[in-house]
Amino acid sequence: MKLLPDLIDEFLEYLEIERNCSKLTIRDYRHYLEVFNDWFSKNSSGQSIKNLDLQTVRKYRVYLSNKIDKKGSTLKRITQNYYVIALRSFLRYLIKNDIKTLEPSKIDLPKAESRSLKFLDRDQIDRLVISIDTSEPEGKRNRAILELLFSTGLRVSELVSLNRDKINLDRREFGVIGKGGRARVVFISDRAAQWLSEYFKTREDIYDPLFIRYSGKEIPENRGEKMRLTARSIERIVKKYVRVARLPVDATVHTLRHSFATDLLTNGADLRSVQEMLGHKNISTTQIYTHVTNKQLRDVHEAFHSGNK
Repeated sequence: MKLLPDLIDEFLEYLEIERNCSKLTIRDYRHYLEVFNDWFSKNSSGQSIKNLDLQTVRKYRVYLSNKIDKKGSTLKRITQNYYVIALRSFLRYLIKNDIKTLEPSKIDLPKAESRSLKFLDRDQIDRLVISIDTSEPEGKRNRAILELLFSTGLRVSELVSLNRDKINLDRREFGVIGKGGRARVVFISDRAAQWLSEYFKTREDIYDPLFIRYSGKEIPENRGEKMRLTARSIERIVKKYVRVARLPVDATVHTLRHSFATDLLTNGADLRSVQEMLGHKNISTTQIYTHVTNKQLRDVHEAFHSGNK
């Protein structure tokens, strides 16, 4: 039988080729499974993966619950879940390929801590975007970034990969390839289109990337690919204006994605349409928004609760 590291490598190749997973997903799975491989090799008394049992998995989960992260803290429950999910996916792959091991369905996921959903309401979005000084090209770029994020609900990885030639301001829509290689169409609001137009007027270069940096040395090679803003840069931009606007929510790029979905649902959009616009594979993922956006329940409460009379 093949060694565990070799089986892990084959699984990661399967994720890349057969499942078309993103490089980020593969990187995370590699990390989670390398941690398991290191622990298993030290604690399984030379046993192979075919001898994995629930007792060994329980010991591994105790190890995860006491594992210290880079910040010196124990892993959060949801982070422990990621390690276990990766292990279950790996075991499912092994069984699919006729390699005897523990049935992954026998491994229950630990109950995750409940997390409140962070989003900005329309007034907070307005405070955020008007806090940007748009007198300079960089400010126009930053306003266009924030307006486009709220208009489309794009993930940061989807935003930074955009090129100028993909944006059609006449049609006010464009296609993106999201998680798992799933394609979808996103739409540009009137306000986002206005600020993209203002930003385009400042661009006299021939670089491909939609959003480019203004600091550092200019590197025109390869159609300006090295001028492309990174995901980290986008996160810093959002954080900067959250501070400037003095918002009560510690908002991130993903908070704007939540705000996009919440805004649509609050104003009457159906869940299935929002699922499509977010690029969620399963509607159950989109349903996390319904507890804060169910307009029908709000109307019932306002109509019938005695405290509203």
